[in-house]
Amino acid sequence: MDEDDVGWEVDSDDESSAIAELIGRQIKRWREAAGLRAVEFGERMGYGENLIHKVERGARIPRPEFLDRADQILNATGHLQSLKADAERARYPRRVRDLAKLEAQSVEVCAYNNSVIEGLLQTPEYASAVFGCRRPPFDQEELEQRLSARMARRAIIDGTSATPMFSFVQCESTLRRPLGGTMVLQAQLEHLLEVGKLRNVDLQVLPLDLEENAGLGGPFRLFKLKDGSTVAHNEVQLVSRVISSPKEVQTLDVRYGIIRAQALTPRESLAFIEKVRDET
Repeated sequence: MDEDDVGWEVDSDDESSAIAELIGRQIKRWREAAGLRAVEFGERMGYGENLIHKVERGARIPRPEFLDRADQILNATGHLQSLKADAERARYPRRVRDLAKLEAQSVEVCAYNNSVIEGLLQTPEYASAVFGCRRPPFDQEELEQRLSARMARRAIIDGTSATPMFSFVQCESTLRRPLGGTMVLQAQLEHLLEVGKLRNVDLQVLPLDLEENAGLGGPFRLFKLKDGSTVAHNEVQLVSRVISSPKEVQTLDVRYGIIRAQALTPRESLAFIEKVRDET
């Protein structure tokens, strides 16, 4: 089997490398306790000796199925299987982990986007199309990693909890841009209609025919945290930045309020999305 079947490459500059090394040490300890050489363990796992060494020294984060099989072969009684949650978190890029952490600590998440459908609202097919537009392109492994990370973040909007509250404002242009093709866009619009009906979600559309538009500066997010503070996130060409400066956050908070006021109401917005879907 090739390396992609084992797991994901680790960036040595990323804090996840420490988690990968810890997992690797545990696998090595259980392998040695079982009296197996790396080559023998690899044969039983269906991988080459070199890949086993990579996992054990923390150069690759193993996939969940690797840990399941290793636990069985090494008689680890569930100890290696218990590392799957750590491996799953560590596989995502740092900026994705930071956003997920902010979302989990928030009582309200606000997001405006005039480029694409906001990440938390994307279907897998739409997200894949967005990542596929990147130039220079991602390699296949990074593409899959980013897609998996984005889909994992969506779980926070499950409709069963009143918190966090979500406020999304989408520029009309994002509803009409057929990334991935007509079928992908139609499915994405259907998903927006479903999410927009959740009790902890306000979804609004900022029409293109407005004579004033406070959102021309581009996408941004606000995270209103449980401790009463607010931080912002801005993502532009080659830059993903968390903003904690009170003055800058206040500016974006005021701007978001104006954008919401200029947008259609949530009820009007759902009707508008239905209309765009029917026209697509």
